[in-house]
Amino acid sequence: MYKSIGSLGRWRLGSSYDTICIIVWTKRFQELGKDDANIAGGKGASLGEMTRAGIPVPGGFVVVAGAFEHFITSTSLKAEIEELLKPVSIENSASVDLASEKIQERILNNTHPIPTEMANEIMDAFGALNAEFVAVRSSATVEDGPDAAWAGQLDTYLNTTKEHVLQNVRRCWASLYTPRAIFYRYEKNLGQTDISVSVVIQKMVQSDASGVAFSVDPVTEDHNHLFIEGAWGLGEAVVGGHVTPDAYVISKQPREIIEKNIASQEKGLYKKQTGDSEWRDIPSEKREAQKLADEHILHLADVIEMIEKHYGRPQDIEWAIENGTLYILQSRPITTLSK
Repeated sequence: MYKSIGSLGRWRLGSSYDTICIIVWTKRFQELGKDDANIAGGKGASLGEMTRAGIPVPGGFVVVAGAFEHFITSTSLKAEIEELLKPVSIENSASVDLASEKIQERILNNTHPIPTEMANEIMDAFGALNAEFVAVRSSATVEDGPDAAWAGQLDTYLNTTKEHVLQNVRRCWASLYTPRAIFYRYEKNLGQTDISVSVVIQKMVQSDASGVAFSVDPVTEDHNHLFIEGAWGLGEAVVGGHVTPDAYVISKQPREIIEKNIASQEKGLYKKQTGDSEWRDIPSEKREAQKLADEHILHLADVIEMIEKHYGRPQDIEWAIENGTLYILQSRPITTLSK
């Protein structure tokens, strides 16, 4: 009997069952749930859970953590990485930078190719999405919790085309060892924790407006209030703090908008014609305008409360609207509440 770092399939042969090592490097969102963070990372498990719950999530799949583990094992990089991390100390930033540079260089070096069968499976899954552009996002296998939130620690590549999918998967693997990710790991006393990384590949939403939302007001911690932030263009501009978004406060009972703060926005992040993203000027007639119409605010509030009820705890959510259709791009526990 063999243990696979991918998924094991059981084939029935005659009257008995034999375990056949069927390695699967990708999983569609529909095949994943909230308990699959060990193979899909917190982000991938959440997207699978919401897809199965009927939340409007853009289609996608996950390159499971076992793929990364197989890559670094089959190329003999695992032992090198472990050796390079041994002298790291967060009191010595130079040691973090040096380890990061050497590890990332080795992961990204084309002398260590992605195994052919793995690369073919990833590209087949990409083809099944029937999408010209995808978002490629890193997803750590350590779940977000009260003391550690991996959101923002690893890298994301928007508007990725077919030609760059495998390259960006490799870059996501390497982002597990950026200086900030290494520092965060040791700061949270996770230096000896077995942390891996999966990669989420998801249809790209070319959002007219997007942003973040909290099912509990993160400032007042009022559990009867939802808090939504929104801006023109792609949501990374809001998540990264590059623009000042509109802010809306909505009460759950009764459902009504109780506060609106409309922000001026001069630039937004949008897809280039050839892929990747670029900053563009917002047309003058939209700069002072409300980013979400009231009916969209209330509809988003309904979906936010649905997600909170599904998970049974307050949620931090990323959302986008394209051509009037709402999509949920991510949901994770709020880790900043005092109670």
